[in-house]
Amino acid sequence: MSDMTSTADAPRSPGRPRSIRADEAIIEATLDLLAEGSTIEALSIEAIAARAGVGKATIYRRWAGKDALLLDALRRLKGVLPQPEGHSVRDDLVLLVGAIGQNVDPRAAKIMPCLVPEVNRSPDHFRLYQNIIAPRRQLMREVLRRGISEGFIRPDIDLEVTMALLTGPMLIQRVLQWNPELDERTLPGQVVDAVLAGIQAH
Repeated sequence: MSDMTSTADAPRSPGRPRSIRADEAIIEATLDLLAEGSTIEALSIEAIAARAGVGKATIYRRWAGKDALLLDALRRLKGVLPQPEGHSVRDDLVLLVGAIGQNVDPRAAKIMPCLVPEVNRSPDHFRLYQNIIAPRRQLMREVLRRGISEGFIRPDIDLEVTMALLTGPMLIQRVLQWNPELDERTLPGQVVDAVLAGIQAH
């Protein structure tokens, strides 16, 4: 993947201000095409430009290439990062676990499951996926570290394994609907409590 610098990270060159409306149209066109079944590999700047009603040059003025555009589009799909309040380690973990696999955009239900095989096939797409979820993983890591520093969580736990234990049940339930009998409203708290039972300091 040659360049995954998003518009949020790229320096703004002087000149005519960018059109927010064009930015929105391009992001929306990208997500629409993915939701309609286009794979990441097949998705082209030409198709995005045609759907958005802009020229290819308009896209390239905003993003270095398709990968950078995809990164911004998929970040939009995932929504704003949840912000732990910092008062209760358990409550903060429930907040973060509850956000796993939960997307306000209905297109996510069509797009995210289709990304899995592409992520597994392509190192470039794997890096794209990691760029999207790494900040969310870091938030959970920070809450767990805070729990350790406060004496609430044992200091000998493996942070990465603990995060996998917290994340896995929500992903499998929300992406695959593994067990329709589970109540997704209470599941985040149940998952957190089950994991905390094994890692709490005594």
